[in-house]
Amino acid sequence: MPITLKVNGTSRTVDVPPEMPLLWVLRDELDLKGTKFGCGVSRCGACTVHVNGVAQRTCTMPVSRAAGAEVTTIEGLSPDGMHAVQQAWEELDVPQCGYCQAGQMMGAASLIARTPNPTDAQIDEALNINLCRCATYLRIRAAVKRAAQIKAGGAAVPAGARPGSGGED
Repeated sequence: MPITLKVNGTSRTVDVPPEMPLLWVLRDELDLKGTKFGCGVSRCGACTVHVNGVAQRTCTMPVSRAAGAEVTTIEGLSPDGMHAVQQAWEELDVPQCGYCQAGQMMGAASLIARTPNPTDAQIDEALNINLCRCATYLRIRAAVKRAAQIKAGGAAVPAGARPGSGGED
């Protein structure tokens, strides 16, 4: 059954069963590998993308539910990698293994879009359903705060001058 989605700003039609999870459409049909499979039950957050601007789990979301929606994956967050969240993640050297980071970043981008200056509690609440097996939660929280600063007009620190690149967790 042909289903049309707008993925990262481009209209895409896929011929898949309507109950196929959006995750597999993105990864296998559209070759967007940034969105990861983690648990398959919408518990870990590795599969998070934005659907109409809201962070959503895709491993259990039928593609039919996203028909006609605007879907943004980590690849579409910023064409040049300069989204505030991407800058903050790089500046603070957040990932260790990196597996969960696309989902973490998509959750963070959704949070700062609706809450421009989130508190620790708001960050923890918004991202508590994104599991990081490397436990970089303190760096993730710091990066969300830094992304909010960047988005508000605070310049990113040049890559060679990164504060704290390890051991803070």
